[in-house]
Amino acid sequence: MNFFKYYKEQVKVIRERDPAIHSNKEALLYPFFWAMWAYHKAHKQYLKGNYYKARKISQKAARKTGIEIHPGAVIGEGFFIDHGNGVVIGETTIIGNNVTLYQGVTLGGTGKEKGKRHPTIEDNVMVSVGAKVLGSFTIGANSKIGAGSVVIREVPPNSTVVGVPGRIVKQNDVKIPRLDLCQVDLPDPILAAINALQQENETLKLELSKIEEEEMLLTKIAKAVEDKAKINEEHIKSNEELIRKHETEIKNNEENIKKNRADVDKEKK
Repeated sequence: MNFFKYYKEQVKVIRERDPAIHSNKEALLYPFFWAMWAYHKAHKQYLKGNYYKARKISQKAARKTGIEIHPGAVIGEGFFIDHGNGVVIGETTIIGNNVTLYQGVTLGGTGKEKGKRHPTIEDNVMVSVGAKVLGSFTIGANSKIGAGSVVIREVPPNSTVVGVPGRIVKQNDVKIPRLDLCQVDLPDPILAAINALQQENETLKLELSKIEEEEMLLTKIAKAVEDKAKINEEHIKSNEELIRKHETEIKNNEENIKKNRADVDKEKK
């Protein structure tokens, strides 16, 4: 590739995605600029089967830039690594067009398996700071990988992934990440779950408070009923005594009547 043509392409990409650049010459100061220049040369040697020479070029660039791109990786147009230190791209990685990576990103494998063992990153994907994408699967077009995420499973297009292990928290988000490079306004499913639990806890507290109030009211009612029952029981006992007293008086009166009748009958005789 002609250096001047490469320079113009990279200036366009950097200006599109990094507001920190103020002049075209500054592109020459980006580690990514030289890492990709070395990659193109190394990849050309790799395709010719000159694996030692290809690795020698890539390792020299890795020592100088902090960006390790295996010469066997396939990288599309419009690729950009912001800052770049600590980025690792494995041998069988396939990267589409207009992909953006940030420092500390790893596109790696999961073991010693042969063949395709690194991820495929489709067009317009953004992989945020420190994220790890490990294994031979596809990150769908227009997706975002949140900072610090560890992705070990396939991601559908237009998705947002966060967490360890990575979880899909949004789908069918059709914004193009290379034009929307926000790394912080991403959903947090753990925080959302905690907030939901807190809300549920508050609801349960309110319900428990109502139950306790109802229990206190029922206790008061039960006490009032019990007190009323005691009063009624006392009234019943009092009435029973009055009834017994009246029965005694009636019995005495009946005896007096009998006696008086006997006296009258006696006088008549």
